[in-house]
Amino acid sequence: MPKITQTAGRDSLGSFAPEFAHFNDDVLFGENWNNTDIDLKARCIITVVALMSSGVTDSSLMYHLQNAKNAGVSKSEISAVITHVAFYAGWPKAWAVFNMAKNIWTEEVTSDDNGKSAHAASMIFPIGAPNDGFAQYFSGQSYLAPVSTSQVGIFNVTFEPGCRNNWHIHHAEKGGGQILICVGGDGYYQEWGKEPIEMHPGDCVNIPAGVKHWHGAGKDSWFSHLAVEVPGEGCSNEWLEPAPEA
Repeated sequence: MPKITQTAGRDSLGSFAPEFAHFNDDVLFGENWNNTDIDLKARCIITVVALMSSGVTDSSLMYHLQNAKNAGVSKSEISAVITHVAFYAGWPKAWAVFNMAKNIWTEEVTSDDNGKSAHAASMIFPIGAPNDGFAQYFSGQSYLAPVSTSQVGIFNVTFEPGCRNNWHIHHAEKGGGQILICVGGDGYYQEWGKEPIEMHPGDCVNIPAGVKHWHGAGKDSWFSHLAVEVPGEGCSNEWLEPAPEA
């Protein structure tokens, strides 16, 4: 096993608490972590369990989750560990740890997954189910996850790479329209007669009623946005021809 070295103590606290830095770098990580009576992978799992059980879900746990992955702990193994410990240490702690772990084990996807798992792990909103009800208006596979269905309709719409919806218009006698907020991946929005606009996480587009437009993913990127239905009177959607290919 390669020798583990640590300098975080001296880097952060060397001048303020040199004795603590010594214990952290030379004893905890220098001697204890290099003890071969327990293999590194098991030691990493034990550390994650100890921190989770203690309710420590800060940057130190993130470090040890990454350490566990580097030591060979797979996504299925860490998932099983967190689930098992949840029954003894508490369900809310498991949620906190899972939200950290899924950002570390993002690239472990199956060969036929096409990046879907990694994209899902990059968002706080679910991808949802296949958007079969509107499939005829999309070129490629899309997914739909309701976020709010009362007061104001909010849906997370996800497009696989290359998928786009048709040109369409949100009609309304008063008010209406739509707001798009990108929450994952990269995509495009285009109004009729204008150049496409790139959308990245955090970008927002306001679409007034009566504007012909389309939105969807680029050729090589998944894309998710929240679609917010602006309240209005006499609202309806008019679906038109397919959008340009990615």
